[in-house]
Amino acid sequence: MSGTPSPGPAPDALELAALLCSRVCHDLISPVGAIVNGLEVLDDNPKPEDREFALDLIRKSAKTASARLQFCRLAFGAAGSAGAQIDLGDAQTMARGHIEDGKITITWNLPRLLLPKNRVKLLLNMLVIAQQTIPRGGTLAIDPIGDGETMSFRVASAGLNARVPQNIADLLSASSSAAIDAHAVQPYYTRLLAQACGLTVTLALDGDKVLVTAA
Repeated sequence: MSGTPSPGPAPDALELAALLCSRVCHDLISPVGAIVNGLEVLDDNPKPEDREFALDLIRKSAKTASARLQFCRLAFGAAGSAGAQIDLGDAQTMARGHIEDGKITITWNLPRLLLPKNRVKLLLNMLVIAQQTIPRGGTLAIDPIGDGETMSFRVASAGLNARVPQNIADLLSASSSAAIDAHAVQPYYTRLLAQACGLTVTLALDGDKVLVTAA
């Protein structure tokens, strides 16, 4: 009897859609909840200093919610018709708005050009994975592999205690036996995007950096 576990059942289309919706809702709960809290403070006729605090909370949370929505629309949504292309410049704007939060900075070394939408969605999802390798913050550097419409990507993350989350590395593998739930759906979806592009995504430690590579 083999000691290698067989791959777990893949979610069908309806379940995959539901899991991705759960992921997006999870990303939005925090800033939307903060907006609600700020409005509740305003409803209580607060003192001037509390009112200013509430308004500042609402402004910041609304900006965060908007950035996350725009990013999720591009990373997980349809983002145009079948066969559509997406401008890497737009992807850069969405990535910076969502990921650069005072703890993480992005070095974007990609040219501005149109790429097939699945490749751009793959890149954005690779950034989400790279972000999780530096929980204390740091830098993400994105470089091209190849050029033109067949361009792929390498994201190098660097920061204090940069690490490879083994569960994510496993989920990127086609032989993974892990169950796919709302927590696991994002790396699983990244794997599906890579397969649609004829690529494989790997996650590996390289010295004090972690490399997320699509090749």
